[in-house]
Amino acid sequence: MRIVEVKTIEVAQRNFISAENAVSECEKNLTALADLKENRCFIQSAGKNYWLISSKEKPAIQVSVFIDEKTGVATRMNWRQVFE
Repeated sequence: MRIVEVKTIEVAQRNFISAENAVSECEKNLTALADLKENRCFIQSAGKNYWLISSKEKPAIQVSVFIDEKTGVATRMNWRQVFE
C-alpha cells in the first residue's frame, strides 16, 4: 500500500509542477502569445489589464495577473487550484 501511495504522490507532484510551468510560460508571454510554439493555457480578460490564466493540464491551476500598461510587465496577483 505504501508503494502505491508514494507513487501516487510522485505523479501528482510532477503533474502539478508541469501545470505551474505551463501557467508561468503563458504569464511571461502574455503580451506576445503569438510567439508561443504551443499554448498550454486558457486565457481570458478580467477587465482593466487583469487576466485569468488557467492551465489546460490537470490539476488545473488558475492565476490572476495584472499587466502594467507602461512597462508591459505581468504581475501575479494570486493563484488557486481549480477543482471540477
